[in-house]
Amino acid sequence: MLSKNQIKLIKSLSQKKYRQQLGLFSVEGIKGIEEFLNSHFELESLYTTKTKFNAPESQVIVVNASELQRISSLKNPNTALALFKIPESLKVDTEGLIIALDDVRDPGNLGTIIRLCDWYGVSDIVCSSNTVDCYNSKVVQASMGSLTRVNITYLNLEDFIDNQCRTIFGTFMEGENIYSSNLIDKGVIILGNEANGISEQIQKKITKKLTIPQFGTIKETESLNVANAAAIVLSEFKRRSIEM
Repeated sequence: MLSKNQIKLIKSLSQKKYRQQLGLFSVEGIKGIEEFLNSHFELESLYTTKTKFNAPESQVIVVNASELQRISSLKNPNTALALFKIPESLKVDTEGLIIALDDVRDPGNLGTIIRLCDWYGVSDIVCSSNTVDCYNSKVVQASMGSLTRVNITYLNLEDFIDNQCRTIFGTFMEGENIYSSNLIDKGVIILGNEANGISEQIQKKITKKLTIPQFGTIKETESLNVANAAAIVLSEFKRRSIEM
């Protein structure tokens, strides 16, 4: 049976400040938990109603459906929830292509972008300090295990860009057509905030502005969702790399 303190601790992880204080985050669902168990992430504890996991018995706590409901962040909880330790950030690999996020706030968007980077072989995402926390439970859910394979680093984005001696790409409503622009599989691609795009301070540091052209006749769509834009941009960069 779960104690009140256990329940309080687990539920507190819904807030970023407690995740940072405790150095823990939660993962829900069998597949997601198995991905993290088979990665470099260190398990703290695992709560499950029935499923067998490849985890030390001392760290597995059997709970009933009602208890799982109390600690879950989902409306319809899966059969397991696990707590993992937040690891130290790894050094950013600046040799290949990097995605940089400037104030991306929606957890679903960040989770999807992490999955896209995993799919297209981009090993690093750098985030401004006000970008949503990658250990937010909604981000973890949306990333579908890809968080175990993509290095996420939070930093001062302006300083990071200033220290780069490579092309800094940015996505805009107006810029070079991405389908006809000269693209290289090295550099930094900046993606901006859902409502406001790339901030003025970061815009000044971009060396190549790219746009995804509209092909519709009426052209009344305001903009693409940032995760959709990331998918198109990564696909085009990677397509060019295999054609070289």
